Order: sequence, then C-alpha cells, then structure tokens
Amino acid sequence: MKIGRALSSMAKKQQRKKIDMSVVKSFFQNEKTRIITGILLLVISFYIFVSLLSFLLSGDQDYNLLYHSLSDIDSNHATYSNAGSSIGAKLANIFINQWFGVATLLWPLYMGAVSIKLLHPTLSYSLTKGLISTLFFTIWISLFMALVLPFASSLPYLQLGGVHGNEMVLLAQQTIGTLGLSLLLLTTLLIYCIIGFVGVYHCITHAVVGVFQRKKQPQEVTNFPVEATPTAEETVVQEEMQDDDIALIDLDELDQTVTINELPNEEQAMDAADNNDADNVPFEVTNPPDDALQASDEIGFEVVKGMDAGSELVEQYGQYDPTLDLPHYKYPGFDLLKQFDATAKIDAEEQQANKERIIRTLQNYGIGIKEIKATIGPTITLYEIIPADGIRISKIRNLGDDIALSLSAIGIRIIAPIPGKGTIGIEVPNKHAQIVPMQSLLASKKFQETTFDLPIAIGKTITDEVFMVDLAKLPHLLVAGATGQGKSVGLNAIITSLLYKKHPSQLKMILVDPKKVEFSIYSDLEKHFLAKLPENDDAIITDVNKVVQTLNSVCKEMDDRNDLFKKAHVRNIKEYNEKFVNRKLNPEHGHRYLPYIVVIIDEFADLIMTAGKEVEMPIARIAQLARAAGIHAIIATQRPAANIITGNIKANFPGRMAFKVASQIDSRTILDASGANQLIGRGDLLFLQGSDLVRVQCAFIDTPEVEAICKHIGEQQGYPHPFALPEVEIGDGDTNLSGVDMSKRDPMFDEVARMVVLSQSGSTSMIQRKFSIGYNRAGRIMDQLEAAGIVGAADGSKSRQVLVQDEMQLDRLLETL
Repeated sequence: MKIGRALSSMAKKQQRKKIDMSVVKSFFQNEKTRIITGILLLVISFYIFVSLLSFLLSGDQDYNLLYHSLSDIDSNHATYSNAGSSIGAKLANIFINQWFGVATLLWPLYMGAVSIKLLHPTLSYSLTKGLISTLFFTIWISLFMALVLPFASSLPYLQLGGVHGNEMVLLAQQTIGTLGLSLLLLTTLLIYCIIGFVGVYHCITHAVVGVFQRKKQPQEVTNFPVEATPTAEETVVQEEMQDDDIALIDLDELDQTVTINELPNEEQAMDAADNNDADNVPFEVTNPPDDALQASDEIGFEVVKGMDAGSELVEQYGQYDPTLDLPHYKYPGFDLLKQFDATAKIDAEEQQANKERIIRTLQNYGIGIKEIKATIGPTITLYEIIPADGIRISKIRNLGDDIALSLSAIGIRIIAPIPGKGTIGIEVPNKHAQIVPMQSLLASKKFQETTFDLPIAIGKTITDEVFMVDLAKLPHLLVAGATGQGKSVGLNAIITSLLYKKHPSQLKMILVDPKKVEFSIYSDLEKHFLAKLPENDDAIITDVNKVVQTLNSVCKEMDDRNDLFKKAHVRNIKEYNEKFVNRKLNPEHGHRYLPYIVVIIDEFADLIMTAGKEVEMPIARIAQLARAAGIHAIIATQRPAANIITGNIKANFPGRMAFKVASQIDSRTILDASGANQLIGRGDLLFLQGSDLVRVQCAFIDTPEVEAICKHIGEQQGYPHPFALPEVEIGDGDTNLSGVDMSKRDPMFDEVARMVVLSQSGSTSMIQRKFSIGYNRAGRIMDQLEAAGIVGAADGSKSRQVLVQDEMQLDRLLETL
C-alpha cells in the first residue's frame, strides 16, 4: 500500500510538472508577452552588469556606505559613486563579495542573451547550453580566482573569488591540498572543452589515426567504422530544436552546415559510401551483413531480403519531414479574412410566389405538375417539379424564356432531367443574393478534415454545401468567363485554398500574368511558394518570351521527375514521396523530396495570339504527361474560342470552370454544353468534372484579404532563394528557332540552293516550276533555305531576298551545314 501511494504521488507530481511546463510554454508562445518579457529582462540585465562593472572600478569609494540601510542613506543624503546608486552598489557587493566574486559578471550576460532570444526567436542559440556553461564557469572562475588571487592587496574592499570561492578553496586545501585543487580545476576545464567541442576532437583524432595508418600501409585503404552519432554541428541543430520551443532555425546558417533532414541520411550515408565502398547500402549507418541487402546502383534504392534498411532508419531517426526546412512556419489564420453572413436567405412570400408562377406558366401550355419543391441556395433557388404522366421533357425544356418572362428574372436554367433523380429542375435567381465569404469555406469542417492532396474550395452549391475538388485528381483546370464575371476572384480563391492547406515545402506555384497586374500581389510569396528560372528577376512571369522558357523548363522538370520515378520503380509523385519519407531512396543518386507544382496562367488567349504554337506545345505536353509528376496546370481566358482552346488542350483538361460567357457558342466551347451563357454573373459558375455539371456560387475574397495573407506569409522566414526550375537551352544541334530541323534537309536542297543563288531570285512557285515538285515540298525547301540563311523572310507576294551573293559563298555555307 505504501509503495502504491508513493507511486501515485510521484505520478501526480509528474503530471503537475507537465501542466506547469505547458503553462510556461503557452505563456512564452504569446508574441506580445514574449516581447514585453524580453525588453524587461534586457533592461534589468544591463542595469546589473553596469552596476557590477562600476563596483569593480570604484567600489572603494562606496566601502563606508555599504552597510547602511536604504532609509539611513536617504535620510543622510549619501551619494554613491556606483552607476547603479545605492541599490546597484548593494547588489554588486552581495553578488561579488558574498557570493561568487567576479564570475557573477556572467549572470547579466546570460540574462541579456535570454532577452535577445525572446525578442529575436530566429537566433540559433541554445538557452539550455548557455545556462549550463554559465553555471560551470561561475563555479570554476570563483575557485580559480580564490586560489590564484586569494586577496587583492590594492583592493581591500574586493574579494575576487567571493565568499564561495574562499571557503571552497580553504576546504579543498585542507583535504587534497593546493596541488590537488589545481589538478581538479585543470581536469574539469579539459573535460568541458572535450564535451563542448567533441566534433573538433573527433576530426583531430581521425586525422591523426589516418596519417599513421597511411604510413604503415601505403598501398591499402583502411575502412574506418562510421560513427553512428551526429557530428557537433548536427548535435547543435538538433538540441536547439528540442530545447527551445520558441526558437526558429536560421536557414542561412543551416545552409552552411547541413539541413535538419540531411543529418542521418545524407552526411552519414556519404561517409559510409566513402569509407566502406558500400554503394549498394546507401542508407545504412553501420556496416550490415553482406546478405542483408540486395541493391542496384542504377536504380538507386535497395531491394530488401531481410529487414528493410529504410525501416531501420525510420525506427532510429523517424520519417523524413520536409516541413522541418521551415519548422516554425505559421499557416495563415482565419482572422485575415472578412466575415459575412453566409446563410442563404429567401423571403417565404417570394418562394411561394415563384412556385405559383411556375405552375401557372406550365399550365398555360398544357403541362400539369404533380409536385414542386424548392431548395434554397446563396444566389439560386432550385425548384424541382414532377410533371404529370405523359408530358414530354423537351416540351418543358423549350419553355425557359417563357418561365423567365413570368418570373421577371434573368439566368433561368432548366435541367431536364436532374441526373440521378426523377425530377426536372428550374434554377431561379434570388432577388437578394448572399455573398459566400472565403472564410466560411476554409473554416468549414469539410475543408479542415479533407484528405485531398491539393484541395480547392471553390464556393457553395445550390444546396448550400461547400463545393471543393482535388486538383491532384482533376488534374488540370480550364477557367473561362467574360470580363467582370468573377474569373479573377475565382483564381484568387483557388490560390488561397492552397495557401491555407499546404506548407511551402509541399507546394510551389508558377504564376503567369500577361496583364502584369492580376498576380503582382503574390510577389511576397517569392521565397515561400513561388518557382522561377534562376536568371529571372521577377517571380511573377509577365514577359511572353520568359513564359515560353518557363513552360519549357516545366516540361524539363516533368521529364526529370519521370526519370526519378523510373529509377525508384514508382508510378506517381505520391508513391515516390512516400518512399522518400520512409528513407528508402538515396539522395546520392539524385533523389529528393518533390513538391507539387501548380502552373497558373491568366489571359491564355493573349499568349496564344503573341506566341502561338510556342506556348501551346509545352502546355499540351504538361497536360498529357505531368499529372503523375505532380505538376498541374490552371488556364484562364476571357475568350473561350475554338482557336484559343484547341481540341488538344480540351482533351487533356477534364476540369472546366465556366463563369458567365457572352454566347452559347462560347459555352459549348468551354463546357461542351450550353448553360454558361444563362448564368447571372458575379461569381455564378458552372463546374464540369467528368460528366457532372454543378452550379456553384464562387467564394468572394477581396484584394485586402489577399494582401493580408501574402504579408503574413512574406514576413515569415523563407528559403534563401525561390524554387529554381531547370534551365533549358532554346534549340540544340541543327534545329533552329523556327522549328526547322536542318539535319533532315530535302535531297534536292543543294540543287535548289544553287539555282536560287545563281538566279538571285527565290519563291516557292519558281521551285515548283523548275523542279516539277508539289507545293508542300517546295514550301518545306523554302523554309529550309530561310533557316540556313540563304534567303530572307517572306514579304507578301514578292520574291524572297537572296542573302548569298555567289556560288563560292554558298559552298562555304553548305560545308558548315
């Protein structure tokens, strides 16, 4: 019973201790509290330090006043020469003479370090290590000063070792003598240096051993065992994260040493590969048995026979966590978004009147109704009717304009029939539309608990439910809508959804903005979420030439990722990252954690008009092949014409989001169905995914809200540089910028070139007549002549200018080709 009571009391004490620690952590996690505490502590530490230093320099003048009470001092109007006056002099006398001597100068210094840490949490300074060092040197310096300088003859008021140092030295001299005390001080200082600089110690010892081994065995390479413990730099980084809950990791400092996630798997694996020549065991820290693993250097990961090496590393170090690159990144809060009344409201009288008008209109055309019911949405009310037996659906479908006339409403849309139901739907706009705030979507339970890889909260349906899709499964989205119908707000809602759900290490975005004004607000996200070419100055891409280079670079990134998938024997980014997180892929072989990449292009029609095929080709490649690589495209345009959204693009963009468009032809271009021309605007949209067409009221997010979100993210610590896309050379080998492959010249190319140079005139029709060939072949030869620099560019119906003057110059040109 006594043992049980003792155990229960111990458990209660531990629980109280945990509660106390949680209270302390929550106290210091409050930013205002942390700043106020840091300022107060900095002021106090400065006062104490100046008082101690002043006492060392001018304490003899205050010697006669040190033992007066504060009341006596005030009554006698005594003045102290100490910079801290009476309180400073008395504190200095207690700290120095009665306690630990001059070593107490370390205390205000440590207090100052703590205050700076509170004010600037990003400093990579371990408070625990600082406290241990302060305590150690306080005792050590006190004993050393008392032993070496037991008293200062010229400073009778000052005890350099303090009462503690004098008493301890006296006790030690009576027991182990002066020699023993000196050896004890020297030994403890040596042990402290070894513990504090263990990395330096290991480097020195390994270097010395290596030199002797090479001298003994000049023709053999000795395999040293791999240390399983982290190095000194790694230990510092790990302990700082464990000890200081309010500390952030300085990326610039980590960049010079090693990142958190590289500690167990890259540094040690490289040592193992160098020392043990074990390329087939890239992740094993200790030397495993020969039959433990079977691997291939070509694929870069191990095939396990016995225990999985990746599982062993996970058990030892835990899974790889990409978010540790920015461990204290804070997601945007809901307080940055405006709140509106998001509940759908409709007047009961309006609803009943609409029902009666619908019934009366249909009865006027001989259509009976068995039942009618209404579903209220934020901007649209859906009236579901069940017609009488024998009524043709097409007859109801053709009455849309008549129903709109009777209801005095615009945007009437008839769904005949509603998929999955035995009813016909009539969508009628509400007289008083409700705003759907972005805050209500992001704070909803559906969005917070979603398991989507790239969740996008778009708006609310007619049934007032949150409508969201997974961009990773779409996998690409086409957005269209006339000017002023909510297309830009929809793009902002998509980007905001991703920012609220993904960490900067998990998502990168490429923003293309030919208008130069829509996406400029997101420039603050450059070192967190944006990707760009290394030579580009701006993260938001506005130049058409840079757009082409960036899209080609995305294709190169896609090909590189697919090569990594091939080596890792996986099919998509999700399987690949899962293996990498479980430490089954070797970074030495080029493997890395892959973030999702979302390419968002506004005003796609403008790019097609200015760049044409140069933009369409990489977009088509991305749409066809990039889904597995985790690269997704969102294209927006005001003009969904057939020459802008070609069949090749439409076939690979199954996700369509259509705001109100001008005509039924545009609606069919974007949705392959009518309906987008019947929307009411202001965020009213139709979303097509597969064969499901859903009417949604897009969420509203204003520009100040987006600015607040970008400012919140931009003020936090980010990566040193934006995510760098691979560089791509424009043109290679014999392929010129116009796409003409000079390595596949026509067999008649040389003969035609000589004819053109000799006659100093060239045209496609002349080549047809002279060589009796078809127009297509003659046109291809003319393109090759232009690419080779023999003739100039076309100038209407005029003959081409011949750039080569004589046959000798032509021969030299043909030799270079």
